[in-house]
Order: sequence, then structure tokens, then C-alpha cells
Amino acid sequence: MTLSNWAGNTTFHAKDLHHPTSLDELQRLVAGSAAVRALGSAHSFNHVADTDGDLVVLDKMPDQVEIDSAAATVRVGARTTYATLAPLLHRAGFALANLASLPHISVGGSVATGTHGSGDAVRSLAAAVSGIELVTADGSLLSLSRGDADFPGAVVSVGALGVVTSLTLDLVPAFELRQYVREGLREDALAHFDEIMSSGYSVSLFTDYRDTRVWLKREEELDSPDWYGTTPADGPRHPLPAMPADSCTAQLGVPGPWYERLPHFRADYPPSGAGDELQSELLVPRRHAVEALRALFAIGGRIRPVLQISEVRSIAADDLWLSPFNGRDSVGIHFTWVKDVAAVMPVLELVEETLAPFEPIPHWGKLFTRWPECPASFRALARRLDPTGKFANEFTRVLLGE
Repeated sequence: MTLSNWAGNTTFHAKDLHHPTSLDELQRLVAGSAAVRALGSAHSFNHVADTDGDLVVLDKMPDQVEIDSAAATVRVGARTTYATLAPLLHRAGFALANLASLPHISVGGSVATGTHGSGDAVRSLAAAVSGIELVTADGSLLSLSRGDADFPGAVVSVGALGVVTSLTLDLVPAFELRQYVREGLREDALAHFDEIMSSGYSVSLFTDYRDTRVWLKREEELDSPDWYGTTPADGPRHPLPAMPADSCTAQLGVPGPWYERLPHFRADYPPSGAGDELQSELLVPRRHAVEALRALFAIGGRIRPVLQISEVRSIAADDLWLSPFNGRDSVGIHFTWVKDVAAVMPVLELVEETLAPFEPIPHWGKLFTRWPECPASFRALARRLDPTGKFANEFTRVLLGE
């Protein structure tokens, strides 16, 4: 069996690939396996989902989207993608508070790795989880809800606790947004970083550490010809300047539903770059953001030769143990690299060294070399739920210090 991740830079080492069709079948498989991991949409760039045992994909499990209008929640299967889920919610009058750049990714995998969108007032995708069900090492089904003692450790878990089968997500009323692209943001505009990042429901800076553009997603029209010294884009734009914008969500201030504006990319097109890229992301506390960005601009000449684009986003704090945003409002500095591991890794190490004074935590699904200390509470939970290391792999062993 040869199976690789979305970008093709990681090959899985599993001896067998399984597609269970029922919860009972999954429970029997997990109980009888010596080593097992679950794979979502494979949109990860490291070995977080790898195993040398049994790899489980839940794409054959029964579809599950159960909206509870009274509670304003939805229960979904872990393998459900946001592209599938969002239109169903919208038709029922609901929305998720946030979405990531790509709607193609699975709910379970996104939550488990701490994936996020952007917005000063909105939190990560994992923070929307109010309930979670997972098959643990002995094959039993564990259900946890917000308020349970183990819940904050079970949501962002990088697959170390079991195979997540379903999640319950908080909903908000459906809403509309407008998307604008502004070009020519000067480096000295970082002095207004807080004002810029709070100028919309979701705001992203796209930069190569020389030229910077701003993606603004907001409910109100933007009527400011000289907004922070920028000019409005005269047509649709792709985050990569040389790429056509056909795959991107509608811009130019045209109003549309939340799920067609919060992602940068359309659900009915292949994901951006079609895997022809590598990705890293480092999350720093909001209070360090400007200093961190100025430090990166200072080494921009070293970064640009292997960089396609860098995206800067803000994320509100949550209380999930393994979340990069646990207890701290954060700014994510994302790097889309060229697809050349040998060329990228020395530059990534330079970036990590440059950002080291600013308390960075990596996105668990991206490339990184410096590991933050794992919270003791999460280590204890993993050892209690998986005492024999059935769900362990190289990634989790390093994370847990084993």
C-alpha cells in the first residue's frame, strides 16, 4: 500500500488501510489492533496521522449531520468536510462562527490539529466543539461534553486519545459578509496593526515580506479610498499574485453567505495549489505580533527564495489544553513554501530561530522542527486513556516526551 498526504511530501507507513462502515466495525477494529491511527482529509504536512499499524479512514461511515435548532448545535461525523456541512447549516438558518481558508478539510482532522480561521473576536474551529465522541483503546465509546473534566484535553488531541467518530458544534445565526482586497500596505503600517486586524470580521495579511495585501471580510461596506495607504484591487485576486483567481471566493465587496466568504477558496474547485506546496505556521501571543513581524521583514531576503506567500491572521483565545491559543489571544504567521523540502527546511529553522523570543507554538498539522513543552495535564490524560500506546506514533512520542 502506498498512500501519501495531500501535498505528497509524506508517505504513510501503515501495514493496512481500513474503511469501516459502522461504529461496531470500528470498535472491533480498534480493540483488536496493536497500533492504529485515524486519517482525515490528509491535509497535513508532517507525520501527525502516520502509523506502522492500522490506518483508519471513516469515509464509509454513515453520513451524520443532525441539527438541534433549539440548542443551536449540530452533531457531525468526524470525516464530514466543512464544504458539505456549511450549506446544510445555512439552509437551516445557522452558521459556524468561523471557517478555515479551505472548506475541503474534514471537521475531525481540523479540530484535532488546532486549525483556525481569522478574526480578532472569533476563536479556532476547535473552540466551537461542545461535545465529542471517540473510540478508545479497548474499543469502548467515550462521550465527553463541555464542562467534563477531560473535555479540554480531548478536543485538540492530535489523535493521541482515540478515533474521534463525531463532534457537536456550536452554531450562530446565519449571516452575510463582503470581501475586499486592498493592495500596497506599507511595512510602516504595522504601527496600526491592531486597528487593521480589527477592521473586519476576518482579516488576513498576505505578504512576501516586501509587498503586502489585505483580505478584509466584513459585514459593512468599506468606504475608505485611502484605507491605511492602500488601494482597492481592481479585480479578483488570488493569495499567490501570479495565480488566476477562479478558485477564490467572491471579492470586490459583493455580499454573500458566510460560508462563501470566510474561506479564501471555493468548495467547488480543487484546493489551492493542488498540493504543489509545503506549509508551516507559528502562532505567537498577540502582544508579540508586531515585533515578530518586524523581525521576519528583517530577514525577508532569506525567506523569499523558498516562499510562495505568507499569511498573517488573528485568533481569539480558548481553553483547550493542546490548542496553540490556550489562554492567549494569538496571531498566526503562516508560510506557504515551494515544494522543495531540502531548500525549505534551513529557512524554516531560521524562521523558528527568529521567532523564538516571541513564544511561538506550531500548528500541529504543519512543518516545524522546534517542539513546545506538552502540558502535563494532556500527558496524563493520554497515558490514562491509552496506557499501552495503541494510538502513539513518532509524532506523539516526541510531543509527549516519551
